[in-house]
Amino acid sequence: MGVKEQIEADLKEAMKARNQLGVDTLRSALSAFGYKKVEKNGAELTEEELLAVLQKQVKQRNDSIAEYNKAGRTELAGREVQERDLLIKYLPAQKSEAEVREMVRQIIDGLPADARNQGNAMKAVMPKLKGLADGNLVRQIVGELL
Repeated sequence: MGVKEQIEADLKEAMKARNQLGVDTLRSALSAFGYKKVEKNGAELTEEELLAVLQKQVKQRNDSIAEYNKAGRTELAGREVQERDLLIKYLPAQKSEAEVREMVRQIIDGLPADARNQGNAMKAVMPKLKGLADGNLVRQIVGELL
């Protein structure tokens, strides 16, 4: 069962259980899938594209949490945390910082000496870690190792 089908099934369950947070969150994810499909002129989305949309939704929730906490709006931040946690369960498991650090180190060691700058390193690293690690964490580790 694909991600979209799983979300649709879970939406039905959330509706039956009268879980308004779950209903709202899952509907927003399905809506985001619809917008992405329109961007592609009606072409069906691949599983990778669906996961990319979900990752974007999680990132938006993380940004909102940071802003709400900065503004002292803990009740709104709490709702965003719950939504983010609900969406995260549909994403593949993220690599730990130690695993990311080791992969980045191996990739950087394989680069030629004249190509060892942050831009070239990120171009080599990100395709291998796309969807498996947060881009900000990868950028931070690349900066430390160079």
